[in-house]
Amino acid sequence: MTLRQISMAALAAAGLACLPAVAMAATPATTVTGVAIAAAVTAEADNKAVVETLYRAFAAGDGATIRGILSPDIVWIEAESGPYADLNPYTGPAAVFEGVFGRVGQQWQGFTATPETILASGDRVVSLGRYAGINIATGEALDAQFAHVFTLSGGKIVAFQQYTDTAQWVDKVTPD
Repeated sequence: MTLRQISMAALAAAGLACLPAVAMAATPATTVTGVAIAAAVTAEADNKAVVETLYRAFAAGDGATIRGILSPDIVWIEAESGPYADLNPYTGPAAVFEGVFGRVGQQWQGFTATPETILASGDRVVSLGRYAGINIATGEALDAQFAHVFTLSGGKIVAFQQYTDTAQWVDKVTPD
């Protein structure tokens, strides 16, 4: 008996046979055992855990863990028009550490990136949260929303895209 036949029999037994039939291809995601679905859920949970570990490492200043999570070929893109977009794309951990993390560390006091929500879907993880810190040159406080989109493969972050309030960032780094 095919999955379609099983589905139709279940609909008929439930008195829902009048609903239009839905064509279902025989793909791993529609296996009766749910093994493929369980594997996908596990992969998403693993990807989410990698991103959570990244944020914990940021908070602890643990560069070794951060470097270990980033793929050697990572492509990191800062938000357009932001103060660190000038060198986009950053390719490889060394470029990210020097061009982004290094400059943030030199220009901000008490800088934090705090995720409020982390959502995983397939090989992507999206984090929604807030940046905070005091710009050393201007003394102005940053409190900006962010959305981070991570792409993962093999337990490593292979791509990053930042979305944030770039107007606020530029305002805070620009002397009055």
